[in-house]
Amino acid sequence: MRIKPFRLFGVVCLSFVMLACQPEKAETARPEAATADNAVSAPVFTARTLDGETFSTAELEGKAYIVNFFASWCPPCRMEIPDMVELQKQFEARGFTFIGIAVNEQDDRIRSFVEESGINYPVIVDQNDELGSLYRPFDAAYNLRSIPTSFVVGSDGRIVSVLVGMQSHEAFSKAIQQAIGAGK
Repeated sequence: MRIKPFRLFGVVCLSFVMLACQPEKAETARPEAATADNAVSAPVFTARTLDGETFSTAELEGKAYIVNFFASWCPPCRMEIPDMVELQKQFEARGFTFIGIAVNEQDDRIRSFVEESGINYPVIVDQNDELGSLYRPFDAAYNLRSIPTSFVVGSDGRIVSVLVGMQSHEAFSKAIQQAIGAGK
């Protein structure tokens, strides 16, 4: 039986996507990476959201937040979003927010996905890898290699932890509470 070139190409592309976005065991960066002595300040950035609003992390001074790199075509990313939406509602009154950074996306496609998913936090499309490059220095320290990846920023403006892979409601809730208490 001979495989047609188009079908072979499709299988290769699907395999690549599955490898790049595989639901590997979720992990948290080593605690020693974010101790008071060596904690790293989170990158400060300003960008335009899908709503056309200007968003700046500088406005979040004194508040905890999670920067979540994701894509609509990534199954593990899609699976964790309902928990993120729920936790946004739960912790928003305490000044917390998620910030979604969509990678390798087109505006119209991600806009539809955000609407379908009921995402209730700012979403930014990282067209030219500008935001990704701000977080690239953490690649070596945290062994980042896939999406979803979430940077948990404490109310003190420092990265508390990095969550690699799909996270559960419980893991996100714990990280949010830790971030809200950071620096206090």
